Amino acid sequence: MKRIIIPVLIAVSLAACNNNNPDHDASGTFETTESIISAEANGIIKQFDIEEGEILKEGQHIGYIDSIQLHLKKKQLESQVRSLLSKTPDVAAQTNAYKKQLAVAQTRLDAQFVEKRRIENLVKADAATPKQLDDITALTDALFKELDVIKGQEAAQNSILQTQTNGLVGETAPLKVRIEQINDQLANCRIINKVNGTVLTKYAEANEMAANGKPLYKIADLSTLILRAYISGNQLSSVKLNQPVKVLVDDADGKFKEYNGVIEWISNKAEFTPKTIQTKDERANLVYAIKIRVKNDGYLKIGMYADVKL
Repeated sequence: MKRIIIPVLIAVSLAACNNNNPDHDASGTFETTESIISAEANGIIKQFDIEEGEILKEGQHIGYIDSIQLHLKKKQLESQVRSLLSKTPDVAAQTNAYKKQLAVAQTRLDAQFVEKRRIENLVKADAATPKQLDDITALTDALFKELDVIKGQEAAQNSILQTQTNGLVGETAPLKVRIEQINDQLANCRIINKVNGTVLTKYAEANEMAANGKPLYKIADLSTLILRAYISGNQLSSVKLNQPVKVLVDDADGKFKEYNGVIEWISNKAEFTPKTIQTKDERANLVYAIKIRVKNDGYLKIGMYADVKL
């Protein structure tokens, strides 16, 4: 979306600056901020439901660009992601055998602990020999080592499986990024109005080819217009920001329609009178630009001439 200010060649009445016309103090024309809404995708415009002069709201859906190919690319990428993830190993199933071995080894070790305590009690009562205690202790230590070996094997297998899983998941990462990019492109295929305003010009129609950056329509908020007028250096001291003024617009039968306006900007530098004047004396006149915000009742138009009473 590109925002531009309508360039307007302002015709200024210097007679007002010289106080030869008491009816107004400055003159100018109305302008506003325009937005050119452009296509953000390539393809055939399948739907484009706007007309010049139509009032649109921000966020309003007004059409879409063909996105079949993007949908197909997205489905292909999603299929590749599913295929890679299906190759990830089942850690629980592949380590289940180690868990069973650990359970068996732990049961045997627990039984040996019971037997060892029984032998220790018998030795204390002189009912068993020290060699029997040494034998049961050696067997218990062997079971401890066996348990540790099984735990180490299970940990190593888990590490291998986790590495495989991480590798496959890592391969899906760029595919998922491409899917996100396509989702963004699909969103851009929907033509969404960006600002509240009135359609000024329509540049495209349904069934035409759209290209990224191609202008589709021009829109501007006409509920409030800006009157760009010019004042002389002598008048500069009599104006200030937020000052209310009267704006006069030609009406039927030589009469004027009067509007309330507010000065919202005053130029901080002088410029030559912005009109095609050939005489040297007129071109030497310096003026200051001001902007007056005027609420539009529907009668005011861009480029319409108006007078200002300070």
